[in-house]
Amino acid sequence: MQIFTVSGMSCGHCVRAITQAIRALDATAEVQVDLGASEVRVASRLDAEQLQQAIRAQGYSAQPA
Repeated sequence: MQIFTVSGMSCGHCVRAITQAIRALDATAEVQVDLGASEVRVASRLDAEQLQQAIRAQGYSAQPA
């Protein structure tokens, strides 16, 4: 499980956008978004850089927690 601190998330749309972006690269990824903690937890075959790029492509900043 990889954990990222993601800023700019505030609603259900944010959750869907990030989840869909990651699953577009790895359809079997398990994505958990915690808006209150500004965290995204991902279990995936993708490496940290690929995951961060997918999140950043949606307009959010992301860094390993």
